[in-house]
Amino acid sequence: MGFFERYLSVWVGLCIVAGVGLGYAMPGVFASIAALEYAHVNLIVAVLIWLMIYPMMVQIDFGSIKDVGKKPKGLVLTLVINWLIKPFTMALLGWLFFKGIFADWVDPQTATEYIAGMILLGVAPCTAMVFVWSHLTKGDANYTLVQVSINDLIMVVAFAPLTAMLLGVTDITVPWDTLLLSVALYVVLPLVAGYITRRHLENKGNNAQGNGAVDELVSKFKPFSVIGLLLTIVILFGLQAETILSQPQDIVLIAIPLLIQTYGIFAIAYFAAKRMRLPHNVAAPACMIGTSNFFELAVAVAISLFGLHSGAALATVVGVLVEVPVMLSLVWFANKTRHWFD
Repeated sequence: MGFFERYLSVWVGLCIVAGVGLGYAMPGVFASIAALEYAHVNLIVAVLIWLMIYPMMVQIDFGSIKDVGKKPKGLVLTLVINWLIKPFTMALLGWLFFKGIFADWVDPQTATEYIAGMILLGVAPCTAMVFVWSHLTKGDANYTLVQVSINDLIMVVAFAPLTAMLLGVTDITVPWDTLLLSVALYVVLPLVAGYITRRHLENKGNNAQGNGAVDELVSKFKPFSVIGLLLTIVILFGLQAETILSQPQDIVLIAIPLLIQTYGIFAIAYFAAKRMRLPHNVAAPACMIGTSNFFELAVAVAISLFGLHSGAALATVVGVLVEVPVMLSLVWFANKTRHWFD
């Protein structure tokens, strides 16, 4: 990892501070940004999220999916955690804290939106940053690619109905057209664009040359992806500046169940991986995928469904705030416990 990527959590923290400061000092600018939307999808945020997602989609090798049968246990673990456990524990924790423990500190409407934002995080398994976590834990890159590819394919068909079901449980009316548009815009289209790009690059030469061209393209896009992430954070925190400064306690309240969810899911997945006797280079990435979130998609859908200034959008933004330092701590733990899997 380069210097910039190594200290990503520092840059994220600085962008959070910058976003809040700029949002407080120049609210009119951020109001203009918020007004640039079509069908409840903010155009500037959409472009920035595409900058983050597209290079990751280019790395997905659909041909590698056929090899998944050789080591199925790691994939099974990831899929069970992502689709049968994590969304429901996130919904349960959201309801437990904001309808129960924190009920006297947050008004009911805001509490409902916070729960919705948490659910969106829980239903969106990580697509992009997991490649970083896998690299840091010396994971099997090809197997990680298969896991991410399968998750993306499932997400195309499962994200919308699962989200609608869980949001419906919390008595929120779901506009299906907006939800499906968000899935198409942030999952299907980048996936198709990445597939077409990869095929084009691979067809230009032999297999080795094609892979080299893919790596070169991804490398060229990496600075733009990081810039997209940081600018998105500045915009999101700028739009929420007034809420953050007037209700800083809400940031803490949202972070508490998110931290419990993240560390709890990792503990479940890591324990299961050890019991399943997975090799560490498969177990660590599998647990990272199951633990981390596709926060780009969660933020986008929260904005699309509830608006840029909503509690749901704020909850997903807090997810961004929590994710990077927490995942780095889990990378450290996974590396320190590598001998458990010998």
